[in-house]
Parts: sequence; C-alpha cells; structure tokens
Amino acid sequence: MLYSCKLKGACNLPVIYNKKINTAGTSNADVPLAEPGMYQLDITLRRGQSLAARDRGGTSDPYVKFKIGRKEVFRSKIIHKNLNPVWEEKACLLVDHLREPLYIKVFDYDFGLQDDFMGSAFLDLTQLELNRPTDVTLTLKDPHYPDHDLGIILLSVVLTPKEGEHVELSENEVLGSYFSVKSFFWRFQTQSLRLSDVHRKSHLWRGIVSITLIEGRDLKAMDSNGLSDPYVKFRLGHQKYKSKIMPKTLNPQWREQFDFHLYEERGGIIDITAWDKDAGKRDDFIGRCQIDLSALSREQTHKLELQLEEGEGHLVLLVTLTASATVSISDLSVNSLEDQKEREEILKRYSPLRIFHNLKDVGFLQVKVIRAEGLMAADVTGKSDPFCVVELNNDRLLTHTVYKNLNPEWNKVFTFNIKDIHSVLEVTVYDEDRDRSADFLGKVAIPLLSIQNGEQKAYVLKNKQLTGPTKGVIYLEIDVIFNAVKASLRTLIPKEQKYIEEENRLSKQLLLRNFIRTKRCVMVLVNAAYYVNSCFDWDSPPRSLAAFVVVEDMLEDEEEDDDKDDKDSEKKGFINKIYAIQEVCISVQNILDEVASFGERIKNTFNWTVPFLSWLAIVALCAFTVILYFIPLRYIVLVWGINKFTKKLRNPYAIDNNELLDFLSRVPSDVQVVQYQELKPDPSHSPCKRKKNNLG
Repeated sequence: MLYSCKLKGACNLPVIYNKKINTAGTSNADVPLAEPGMYQLDITLRRGQSLAARDRGGTSDPYVKFKIGRKEVFRSKIIHKNLNPVWEEKACLLVDHLREPLYIKVFDYDFGLQDDFMGSAFLDLTQLELNRPTDVTLTLKDPHYPDHDLGIILLSVVLTPKEGEHVELSENEVLGSYFSVKSFFWRFQTQSLRLSDVHRKSHLWRGIVSITLIEGRDLKAMDSNGLSDPYVKFRLGHQKYKSKIMPKTLNPQWREQFDFHLYEERGGIIDITAWDKDAGKRDDFIGRCQIDLSALSREQTHKLELQLEEGEGHLVLLVTLTASATVSISDLSVNSLEDQKEREEILKRYSPLRIFHNLKDVGFLQVKVIRAEGLMAADVTGKSDPFCVVELNNDRLLTHTVYKNLNPEWNKVFTFNIKDIHSVLEVTVYDEDRDRSADFLGKVAIPLLSIQNGEQKAYVLKNKQLTGPTKGVIYLEIDVIFNAVKASLRTLIPKEQKYIEEENRLSKQLLLRNFIRTKRCVMVLVNAAYYVNSCFDWDSPPRSLAAFVVVEDMLEDEEEDDDKDDKDSEKKGFINKIYAIQEVCISVQNILDEVASFGERIKNTFNWTVPFLSWLAIVALCAFTVILYFIPLRYIVLVWGINKFTKKLRNPYAIDNNELLDFLSRVPSDVQVVQYQELKPDPSHSPCKRKKNNLG
C-alpha cells in the first residue's frame, strides 16, 4: 500500500498523482492524491429536472438512493407529485477507497406497491478534486433503454481525505519515516475497522416508535351514498403498515396498535395517507399528513390530532418513542451465551422471580447463522452472491454478502428480544443483484417453541410458500431463554401484525382448497353437534353444506358466467364487473380460510400440536373449575360485565380484544403445521459427500 508523503531533504517516498477533470472537461493541475485510504464524501442533493412521469396523473413521487460497493448508504425524502423536485439534503459518507463509483438511482414511490424505476447514473470518485466543492450534473439513463431521456440530477460534492493525505517530514525525521508510515498503516486499519462497524450497525435500529391509530373524524365522503370505506397507510423509510378497512363511515374507529423501528438518531418522517376502498376500481385518495418524530420527546406518549392535507377530516393517534430493544449482530467469536457472566445476567432477567418486570420483554433469542451448502445458482456464471435475512416478527437483520459462492460461510450471531414466544423465526437466503431486487434462493420457518437449545442443525431450504423443498441447506444454532409466566400472559394479548403483507390474489386452486378445508371443519362440527344433541332433526342436509354445494357449482360455472357477461355488457362495464367479481372471490377466499383455520386451531389445541398451548388451556380450564366451585357463576358474570362495560371509561383509548380469539391465533392451522415442518436433508447433496464420492 502506498501513501502520499512529501519529504524535505534527501529522502523521497513515492507520491501518487491523479489527473483531475472538472465538470466542464478542462484539465487541472496534477494534485497528490492519497489512494488508497479513508475519505469523507460530503454530498448535497440539490434537485432534479424533467424527471420521468410514472403515475397516471402524469407526475411522479421521486426519491433518490446512493449506493457504494453494492450497499445503500443514503436515501432521500420523497417529493410528492413533482417532476422537478427540490431536495437540498446533505449526506456525509465515509469511503474506504475511490475505486468504487457512487451509484445514484431514482425511484417513484408507490405506497403498497413496488416502486417504479426512474433512471440511474454513476459518479466516478477518482475524477473529483480534493477539498474543493464541485457541482455535478448527472444525466439519468435506463440500462435497458439507453436512448430514453429520463431527466437530470444536480449534486454538490466535496471529497476530503481523513488522514495521511499530505505529510511533511523534516530531514532529521527521515530515519523515523518508516515508523511513521507504519503508524499510518495502523491508523488506516483502525479506521477501516470503524468503517465496517458503521456499515454493520446500519442494519440496527436506535429506537422503537409505537403508534396507536385511534379514529378518524369528519373524513371526506367519496361514495355516492355520502359515506366512505376508509383505511390508512403508514410509511417510515422501508417500513409500511396498512390498517383494516372500516365500511360505510366518515368517523371510523380503528383502535390498532403497531411498532416501527427508528434507524436515524435525529428521528424521521412518517408519511400517512388515508384512502377509500372501492371494489372493482382504483381506491380513492382521501388525504395525507406527516409526523416529524424529531419534534417529539422520548419515553412519553403523545396524543396527536392531525389535519388531513389535500382532503378533509382529522386522524387521532397516540405516538410513543422508546429506547431500542436489545438486538445485535456480531461475529461467531463474540457470543453472549458463551460468556458465563452475560449468560447468568440473561437467565436472571427472565427468572420466575421477575414475572411483573417489563411484561413485554418475554425472552431472549440468539441465532448463529453458520453456513449454507449446495445453494441454487442464480447468476449466468453458475454462481450466486448469497446473503441471509433473519426475521422475527418485524425485527429484520442481515448478514454480509459472500460473492461468487454456492457454499457461503457467514459465521454471524444475531440476538433478539422476544415479545411473543409463539413467534416464528424466518431465515431467508437471497442472491444479491446490483441493478435489481434480490433473487430468492430459499427459506425456513422455525417456531420458537420447537427450538432445541445449543444444537447445530441443518435445515433444508424451502420455496417461498414453504410447501416444498428447494436446493440447498443452511446450518443454524439457536438458543431461546424465556419466562414461561410472561409468555402465558402475552398469549392473551393481540398478536403482533406484520407491517404490511402481500396482497391476497385470487387463486382457483387456493379457493377450492379453502372450500375443502372449511367443509371438513363444518362436517366435524355438525357431527359433534349431532352426537351432543340427538334431538335435532338432521334428516336433511344442513343449510351450510347446501351453501357449499351451491358455491362449488358457481365455481364450476364461473367461465360460462364470464362468457355471458362478455356478450351482454359493454367493454368498460364488463371490466368493472370482472374486478368486482374478483374482489368478491378474494373476500370469499379469505373468509373461508379464516373459518377453516379457526376450526383447525381448535382441533390442534386438543391434539397437542403445540404442547405449551395445550397445557396452558388445561391449566386455564382447571383454574376456572376451581373458581367456579368456590364462587357462584352469577358473581363471576357480574364482575366480567362490570369490567367489560367500564373498560372504555377507565381507558378511552384501549384496544378491543377477545382473549379466547387471541389464544387461538397462536395455535397453528394445518397449513402452518406443514409450513413449519422440518424436512430431512439428503446426505448425497452435501459437498463433502460429493467429494468423497468423486474420490471413490
């Protein structure tokens, strides 16, 4: 490695020169450049001009990503409905070397959908002059359509060496120059470690934003009946959440609670949009508002009444900023549970004596992601660039990428706080691609209650639906420590929802499968009721079964009905009817899935699919029996009624819940049992086994 040094006297060390080219294309003087080393790159994202329109209204909602070495290092705010956006945002980046260019990508933000690509450009960092502000104009291009004009992005950049860019040594210091250069090596090595630590910590959050969507007031009427079917979308960076739909009301009561992770020290902006649900056509926009988290104090609940812009009405929310949960990423050599002192502290934290201390902190999870073998080749070279994503509910951490390898070794340790012992750990392997979204390579889902502590296991990777195997295995070692009493109490609280899940799509196969599952559950319930009360008249088929027969006939005649509609309706009206039918079918599909899952969960509670939940149900029934023996039923009903009807008076913003339904939501359905089932690895697919076979 060479460093730029300038000596006074007889001794001269090598000096690296770099020809500077300014934006006008004229040549500047040769200036010594410290390469390689650590640099600070200060960027001011000024504005965009004549950007591409990606929305139906002829506008876009642009934002900009900066990437260096395949890693995203900055993302700008979103400018809504503007093809000439002005950002004036500043970013300070640390750069290891100048060989990697700065990659700029512009996207159009689409809430709930995949953002549209608006163009990209490169900035060659070796062409920048040190310590001099430079205005840069970048022309956006699409690699697939290089002739298309996608507008320009204007930046101001300053490149500054952090240390060792110019060193003056006197003649008396010549003999000590070797030691000086050696100290530069040490300082640069230390700073490189700090830089990698910055990139490592960029995946970790610094706080949690707890949001409770209470209600809406006097929202704008979007339907012909003077009402709306409102729902609300939230977005904080990459994180999204969509509320439930409240039908036919202008004053909806949602009472939903969810959490976002806070990655920025100074806070962030939460974008909120309200929509009216319309079956068969595009949802109507009601209004938007924002929350500036930097203006809110921490560890305090704030009640906010937000006026909707570009619309009518208010939204009422509760927002609380709290300190970060205990999450970490470290190398395999740094292991919390192997340190005896740390292990004792963790065991003490979740001991039975600390039942009522922080009820939300149920347990501790440590995941060692060791390696994978025999992965699928996703690149044309027959290799992949795999990285691993570890998810627990809405907590999401990533490993580094191992390039050009089908048998990567990560050797990383992840730790999480457990808020619900019935959560499922999801480990997904992706192939990193520079210019498009990552390719899926495989996934496993592991319920926390099924984990065997301290055992290194090979998990066969499955497809996206977790219904069958795909190529490759991943080696994990997992440890779970939790407080059983806290976990039992948490079972009776509403289950944490994902920020935003994939939209349900109509699938005839899935719809028929849900019909079969629901019919099976109804048949079981009918037979049970028949044997419990034989005085009922079951000579004729139950109406529910007759309804299933009718709906099945409708499914079989669906194509014929579509043909009749095609003949009897105009083209526009026909398309709207198709969308409406699709919405209804999706609703029917979801309802059938819920009904079938409900019956399967009741069955799985009593057939010991999850022993923890089965024991919990038995203990609860025994406790209720003992209470009923000593206390008359009428007093129990009286106390329950008083608690139920005074709940809103005691806590006006309490979230409604049903403890029995919350318990059943933790019991897996038959579909989930199949998804969580471990597949046995095939020994013949192991690389070590193949090597032995080849040698034989």
